[in-house]
Amino acid sequence: MQRKYHFTAACQEGLQHASPSCSSKWHMALEEYQRKRDFKQTPEPPAKVERGERRRFVVQKHRATRLHYDFRLEMEGVLKSWAVPKGPSLDPTDKRLAMQVEDHPVSYFDFEGIIPAGNYGAGTVMVWDMGTWQPQGDAAEMLRKGDLKFRLDGKKLKGDFALVHMKSRRPGSKGNEWLLIKHRDAYVQEGYDIDKYDYSVLTKRTMDEIAGDQGSAEWKSSRKASVGGATKKNDWLAESIAKADAKKAKAGKKSAASKSSSVTAKRVAAKRAPTSPAQAKEAWMGHPAAAKRKPGKTTHSTSASSSRVKKNS
Repeated sequence: MQRKYHFTAACQEGLQHASPSCSSKWHMALEEYQRKRDFKQTPEPPAKVERGERRRFVVQKHRATRLHYDFRLEMEGVLKSWAVPKGPSLDPTDKRLAMQVEDHPVSYFDFEGIIPAGNYGAGTVMVWDMGTWQPQGDAAEMLRKGDLKFRLDGKKLKGDFALVHMKSRRPGSKGNEWLLIKHRDAYVQEGYDIDKYDYSVLTKRTMDEIAGDQGSAEWKSSRKASVGGATKKNDWLAESIAKADAKKAKAGKKSAASKSSSVTAKRVAAKRAPTSPAQAKEAWMGHPAAAKRKPGKTTHSTSASSSRVKKNS
């Protein structure tokens, strides 16, 4: 029986008929991606290693079990991928947690739509940003050492970045924790707010608009989603994203409470403030300070009169 293989540029350019040892290396790169998906039920592209390399990158906003952003770099015929709970930032002080996940096929580059319920990663996917990237050195070697430096030229993200592998591991860690960091350059934006850029660079649609477009899902399920199907598969990411969401929500509540208190105080002060000289005088006469001052004047006057009487006598 003839065996089928997927080849990268390295194999195809050097060999007319690639050997199993050459092809198997690249087939393994997408084995995990293939294993997690049923392509009869999801519109996601099938696993296939591409020929050539165009150094493209894509960031996909993904509303699955928890909202996160998938950061992908085209390398070695596949898309090297990291799930970033808070999304990338142009502020160097933001060191974003990035969990490395399985490689994706290059054809995933422009995937936007709905992954139906019951499938791995079920939810809405938006092409949040895309463009090209350039490594600042030997990409494969930097990736191996856990310090990948590169420059992005996208529609939203530009400038120098680094993906740094975290050496210290928490209990139960899979060792796939990285940090996505923006380097200081002309593209820095202090206090970067990713929520201000909630639109697809492909279609200009928002997440809600994509979610409402049922045509984005080629396969529709008539059965209920399996209980915990997608949830269990995304447990590794849920904890980190939940903590980030809770922290953001807490900060938002404090800010809202502070603004509300300030507005209320200003309104009360405005209502109490006199609007004419007569009202100002009336307000002063009823003030405790005025009340204290009035008896003092009377006592002084009486004392002066008594003194004059004594002198005349």
